Amino acid sequence: MTGELFAAIDVGSYEMALKIFELSHKYGVRELDHVRHRMDIGSETYASGAISNRHVDEMIRLLSDFKKIMKGYGVTHYQAYGTSAVRETKDIEIVRDLIERRTGIHIDILSNSEQRFLDYKSIALKHEHFQEIIAKPTAIVDIGGGSIQISLFEKDTLVATQNLRTGVLRIHTTMEEVHATRLKYKDLVSELVNSQLSVFSKMHLKDKRIENIIIIDDYVSPIIQKYRQGPEKMRFVTKDEYLGFLEQAGDISEVEVAKKLSMPQENVPLLYVSAVIIKCILDATNATNIWAPGITLCDGIAYEYAEKKNFIKSPHDFEKDIVACAQNISKRFMGSKSRRETLQRLSLTIFDNTRQLHGLSGRDRLLLQIATILHDCGKYISMVNLGDCSYNIIMSTEIIGLSHLERLIVANVVRYNHEKFDYFGSSYYIKELSREEYIRVAKLTAILRIANGLDRTHKQKFKDVKVVIADRELIITVDTKADITLEKGLFTNRAAFFEEVYGIKPVIRQKKML
Repeated sequence: MTGELFAAIDVGSYEMALKIFELSHKYGVRELDHVRHRMDIGSETYASGAISNRHVDEMIRLLSDFKKIMKGYGVTHYQAYGTSAVRETKDIEIVRDLIERRTGIHIDILSNSEQRFLDYKSIALKHEHFQEIIAKPTAIVDIGGGSIQISLFEKDTLVATQNLRTGVLRIHTTMEEVHATRLKYKDLVSELVNSQLSVFSKMHLKDKRIENIIIIDDYVSPIIQKYRQGPEKMRFVTKDEYLGFLEQAGDISEVEVAKKLSMPQENVPLLYVSAVIIKCILDATNATNIWAPGITLCDGIAYEYAEKKNFIKSPHDFEKDIVACAQNISKRFMGSKSRRETLQRLSLTIFDNTRQLHGLSGRDRLLLQIATILHDCGKYISMVNLGDCSYNIIMSTEIIGLSHLERLIVANVVRYNHEKFDYFGSSYYIKELSREEYIRVAKLTAILRIANGLDRTHKQKFKDVKVVIADRELIITVDTKADITLEKGLFTNRAAFFEEVYGIKPVIRQKKML
């Protein structure tokens, strides 16, 4: 066999799932098996921040069973991820260690943005007409146990994304706490969801017209998949059809709903919560169609692994979406478009021409690009404490596609572009970084400082910049007739840090003089 067998494990808020995949260059990603087991750990962790011993024992038993299934198939690689319920567990490191010692399975924890990005990638990679759909104004609505992620697309570009802490399980727990009958679910769930959607609408939906909603959830999506058989393009429902379905479901008992839809009765309240959430989003966006691609987090895990191993190639540029997300954050905080474009061009030119010097990766180049886009976002709050305010905005704002660690690296690069650099182990800001990650921050900061120094007066004087390394100097040749006395005079301090990090001295040379 030229491919390999891969297993994806999702330790979710109310379910543990295993999918076995065959990966090959000829067929791409093929699902071989799907095992699911309902286990509500989300209600515990959202309420108390802990997983009970009973549920830890059940997790160990299930993961041991998963391991046997993986062995039976001959799986060579696997990836296990925990999502919001695991993220919000206070003693999760102890629990993860116990599980790994008992089962041999290591569980990594996904940040919210990583989890949603995996879901989003799995849609794009699994469905050929994804590009066609997002060419029109579209919202991807990813409904999880702990929260909802809404991502807006226009003309094949991600223009906004927002996380709302109103997930299915979290809302269902609230309904139980207030002893709500199912007759009251519609009004009470709507009240909870709409209170957050109103803020989202003011921020992102002002003059936008949304045509399509792509739904990712564990309850409504399977029903649409089941009753819309045939080609993938036919697996959608109109708004009117959907509202009619919701009205009918409200008139019959949970037992009848479970029987009619062939689902466990205990899942019916969660189905109803998810259904009402979707109705609220339909009302807020005025979308006319709902598409249910029927993907799960396990699909996203498998597709990302297959992409890294070159079994498949994505038709969509996901890095462009990360950049677009950062650009919209910059716009929200009144960042200067011309300034960020100039800084981006200068920084990436220096990066690309010093690859042998810094030894950084293509992913580091993306992080530098994001840092240039968000370099001045903190001025929205304070021109005096620009570095600290920028750091806090970046760490408090979702950048879909970046991990928590990558966001931390970007935030520190932006902060130290404005502030005195703190050395390893000496500051709150870098305490979460390993030595290797700290060095990455230092190298990227040094490049950004040089680029910032070249445009110190914010007048974009340099249209053409060439960078070469010669005789222990980084020679930056600028093609301009402008007076660059200030740039040269203020360049020394920024050049000093670059020389400290890289061991060579940056020098500005002007090609054209007055």
